[in-house]
Amino acid sequence: MNEISSEIDKSAIRAEVERLRLEHHDLETAIDALLAVGGADQLQIQRLKKRKLLLRDRIAYMEDQLTPDIIA
Repeated sequence: MNEISSEIDKSAIRAEVERLRLEHHDLETAIDALLAVGGADQLQIQRLKKRKLLLRDRIAYMEDQLTPDIIA
């Protein structure tokens, strides 16, 4: 039963990582579009970049949860 629960947890984490990656990509696209326009709101761009960095950190953390600990 524990293995099943563990696999369900891992599946949920993988799904969340995929959702976060999609959001990260969408933010990158939005930032690129705002920069291409020129004269875009710098504050808005900074906020989007900060959110993108937070997503990257969250993705890395969640991917670490999927990697088994190796005892050296």
